[in-house]
Amino acid sequence: MGYNVFMRLLIQECLRGSVTVDGEVVSRIGRGEVVFVGFTIGDDEKIIDKMIDKLLKLRIFADKEGKTNLPFSEIDGEMLLVSQFTLYADLTGGNRPSFVKALPSKESQPLFEKFLVKMEERLPGRCHKGIFGADMKVELVNDGPFTILLDSKELWG
Repeated sequence: MGYNVFMRLLIQECLRGSVTVDGEVVSRIGRGEVVFVGFTIGDDEKIIDKMIDKLLKLRIFADKEGKTNLPFSEIDGEMLLVSQFTLYADLTGGNRPSFVKALPSKESQPLFEKFLVKMEERLPGRCHKGIFGADMKVELVNDGPFTILLDSKELWG
């Protein structure tokens, strides 16, 4: 579709998850998804709705026969949304990751906040979040394990 944006979501189906900051649990969910959200240079608001649509339509939850056939909308679950610039780690120059491809926080924070607002609109009361820019301790029990990297560059060019 010619979008010039490359947002990434790392989606992990979970039995439970939490975010702790400075020894205090700031968010906690039961069954659902922990979603790490990353933005890169060139990202803007244009792709957020399309990525949310794709995220919510992913058929990764087991149906009654145990097949991965159900989207998030068909389960009684929650989402834990965590901003994570390290999704854009670049190791092409050696063994120490570079993060020059990650969108700087002054630009990514407003996009992440927009993402959170739109998610809450779609899933009222079912979205929880980490604290942008904080030193977060994220815990989750990955179910399956089931992990998917959703990259807008691959999906929409």
